Amino acid sequence: MAKVPHVALLMDTSISFQRDVLHGIAQYTRGRRGGAWSIYLEQEPAERIPNLKTWHGDGMIVAIRSRKLAAALAELPVPIVAMGGLAAGWPFPNVSSDSAATGRMGAEHLLDRGFTQFAYCGLAATVVTHYSADREAPFVERVRERGYPCVSYKARRATARSWDGLQADLAAWLGSLDKPVGVMACNDTHARHVLEACRKAGLDVPDDVAVLGVDNDALMCELSNPPLSSIDLAADAIGYQAAALLDRLMAGQAAPGEPVLLAPRGVVARHSTDVLAMEDRDVARAVRFIREHAWEGIGVDDVVDDVPLARRALERRFRRILGRSPHAEIRRVQIARAKELLARTELTVERVARQSGFQYVQYMRQVFRRETGMTPGQFRRRSRV
Repeated sequence: MAKVPHVALLMDTSISFQRDVLHGIAQYTRGRRGGAWSIYLEQEPAERIPNLKTWHGDGMIVAIRSRKLAAALAELPVPIVAMGGLAAGWPFPNVSSDSAATGRMGAEHLLDRGFTQFAYCGLAATVVTHYSADREAPFVERVRERGYPCVSYKARRATARSWDGLQADLAAWLGSLDKPVGVMACNDTHARHVLEACRKAGLDVPDDVAVLGVDNDALMCELSNPPLSSIDLAADAIGYQAAALLDRLMAGQAAPGEPVLLAPRGVVARHSTDVLAMEDRDVARAVRFIREHAWEGIGVDDVVDDVPLARRALERRFRRILGRSPHAEIRRVQIARAKELLARTELTVERVARQSGFQYVQYMRQVFRRETGMTPGQFRRRSRV
C-alpha cells in the first residue's frame, strides 16, 4: 500500500480567504489518486505554531505573513508551497492571486458604470500589506488609460484607540472628492471602513460614492450597509492549485521557476456599485436596458426602440462615454452572464448559451473564446479548481 503523505496546512482559519483556500485543498485531496492526505491543521496563525523544526511530515502549504516565519520555513527539509507576496525572495514555490488582474478588473467594473472620477483606498505599506500597492498600480493605470483622473488614499491600520480619528480622516478625504466617484478599496475590510466613513460624511452609496472591495467575504459583504460589491479572488482555485503543486513536489518533480498567479473569478456585484453614473440620461437608460435584458437575446434595434435616439446617435454617444458600441455592450453582458453560469451552476454549455442570450451555442463558443482566450469548458474547469 502506498504511503499516505502527511501534510501540514499552516493558515489562519479566522480569515475568510484562507478558509476558502482550505476548501480548494480539500477538493483536491478528495479526488486525489492514491487517496487523501493525512493533514495537520492548527486553527491559528502559523506564526504562533511552536517548534516547526520538530514536525515530521512530507510537505506544507503555508500562508506566509512574516519574515520570521519565512526564515524558519526555509530551514525545513520538506517541500513547501507558499501563498502571499512574502514568499518572494525565499526558496518556496508560490501560488497566489494575480494582483495586477485584480486591479484592472476593479477599474473595468467602475468604468462600466460610467464613472469619470476615481479613487483607490489602500493601506500604508508594510511587510504584510504589499497587496494593496500591487492592486493599486494597475487600477490607476487602467483608469488613466481611459483619460480619467484617479487619486489615492493610504490609511494606517486601525486600532480601538485610533479608530475614530482614522474614520474622521477618511470621511474628510471622501468628502473632498469630486462626485460621483468610483472607489476601489484594497480589501473587503477596508471597503467596509469606506462605507462607514461615507455614512459619517453624509454621502450616499452608491449615488455619490460607489464602493468596491476585494476578497468577496460573503458574510461581511452581506452584513455591510449597503451590501458590498467585491472581487472574487477564486481562493478555492488557489488552494486546489497549491495542493496539486505540493503533490508534484513530494513526488520529486522540479518546482516552477515563476510564481503561479491565478486571475480573479469576477466581480460579485451588490448594492454598493449598483448605479450608472452617466450625465447622458439616454445612454444610461440604454445601458440599464441592456443589463436587464441582454440574456433575452436582444439586439441593438431593441435598444433603439427603448430610447428616444436614432441608432447612429446612440452608437456615437456609446463610443464617447463607454468606449464601445451598443452591440459590444450586449455581448459583454452576455459573456459575463455565461461566465457566472459556467462557474456557479451545473448547466450544460447549450443551456448556458440560451440563458445568456445566444441563439446558437456554436456562436457563443466563438464569442466566448474571442473574449476570454478560453473555451467555455476550459473556463468552467479553471473556475472549479
